[in-house]
Amino acid sequence: MADTGDNSKKGVNEALNKLLADHYALFLKTKNFHWHMQGPRFRDLHLLFDEQAQEIIAQTDGIAERVRKNGGTTLTSIGSIAQHTQIDDQDKVGLDADAMVRELRDDNRTLVDQIRAVKAEAEKAGDNATDGLSDDWTDMAEERAWFLDSIIAK
Repeated sequence: MADTGDNSKKGVNEALNKLLADHYALFLKTKNFHWHMQGPRFRDLHLLFDEQAQEIIAQTDGIAERVRKNGGTTLTSIGSIAQHTQIDDQDKVGLDADAMVRELRDDNRTLVDQIRAVKAEAEKAGDNATDGLSDDWTDMAEERAWFLDSIIAK
């Protein structure tokens, strides 16, 4: 990472912590929908939501480790996640399948926007590792959104 000062690292770390919070919030929402799926598409969506949740949670360690490698601290609690996330809670357990799919699609699109913010901060800071990882994270989130969008396409 280029020596561009503490403020550049701080910006990257703040963006990464927001991204980390979004991943945890989206993981929990995706698992919620996995657990509460009902109806004729139960099996397919139950399995898809579980697959996507596993992909989302698998990214959290890499995101948190980028913060630590940049000399920062990561999220510490559920409260910390709630303070930093842009992903809205969903406590309803009776949503229909299309509503679940639409919500997860939109949340993955929100995640893409946050990843792009991380990439922009990383570019400003000369953090090539975070910049490069952002491309992979973007691709994964875009693919999840595309799968979900394709399910409800008319």
